[in-house]
Amino acid sequence: MAVVVGVLTETAANETRVAVVPEIAAKLRAAGATVLMQRGAGDAAHFPDGQYADVTFGAAADILAQADVILKVQPPSLAEVGAVKTGAVIIGFMQAYARPDLVRALRDRRITSFAMELVPRISRAQSMDALSSQAAVAGYKAVLIAANTLEKFLPMLTTAAGTIRPAQVLVIGAGVAGLQAIATAKRLGAVVEAYDVRGATRDQVKSLGAKFVETGVSAEGAGGYARELTDEEKAKQQAVLDDQQKIADQEIHLEALSQQVAYDELVLKKMQDQLAGEAPASTPDPALDSHKQQVFRLLAGFNARLSANIGYGAYSDSLSDLNSNLMQRLID
Repeated sequence: MAVVVGVLTETAANETRVAVVPEIAAKLRAAGATVLMQRGAGDAAHFPDGQYADVTFGAAADILAQADVILKVQPPSLAEVGAVKTGAVIIGFMQAYARPDLVRALRDRRITSFAMELVPRISRAQSMDALSSQAAVAGYKAVLIAANTLEKFLPMLTTAAGTIRPAQVLVIGAGVAGLQAIATAKRLGAVVEAYDVRGATRDQVKSLGAKFVETGVSAEGAGGYARELTDEEKAKQQAVLDDQQKIADQEIHLEALSQQVAYDELVLKKMQDQLAGEAPASTPDPALDSHKQQVFRLLAGFNARLSANIGYGAYSDSLSDLNSNLMQRLID
């Protein structure tokens, strides 16, 4: 009996991707699988139903009840889990660490799930790497969004009216997303500095023409990932980055670390305190206006990562309200 593969329309806010494109649907059919797809599932990704040959279209409820394998981009909702038949398999960006209620629901319904963001970074699994492509998009878009928001040019421009100095860009995190952001900012003519707790990225950053920020902190971890920093290391790291942040026109955070949410919260709340004017009136901060501009540019980069949503569920949930609030206050 053929395996039934189900594809649903993504319902998460701002999500335009689809789990299966026409080319892959054809390959699944060639392998003998039956493909059930919710009508219009690919519309937001510019894949109309007509491009899916030999695919059966149906309602979401029918697909959930019949499919042996559910393919998704975003994690399934609790309602979807409740409607999936017992013993089915769900594959997608599951974001399990941020969704314990989802994990419990999958366990209770005896549903097997595979988190694509946790596929090991080894050569044998390279063909299953779904995260790197999305990270590259996030890094690219973060720079473009920040550039559109920035009230100056990224490249140096020399005109009869004078010379405009290039923008200063600080990229935090030099993984796939960070390196793409560095390359994009350099191509646009900015002066780029970058930092990553993994010292092994120093040569990669320099190879793209950026300057590596030396903090004296190294957090090399297993498998090419970074370990969590100690409180002392965080303080030492932040002391150096504070100086870099003061001169940056754009600051783009693309680190994928276990301490990422806590670090981003620290940065945002620190900026929020300054925007709220908590400094005594007798000692006004002369750099507040430029700092507001810096915050806006930083939040633009955050928005790119929120839009890409490549596995930062906890980040999105914990900071989206604060992010929106700060953006509105800066506009006002």
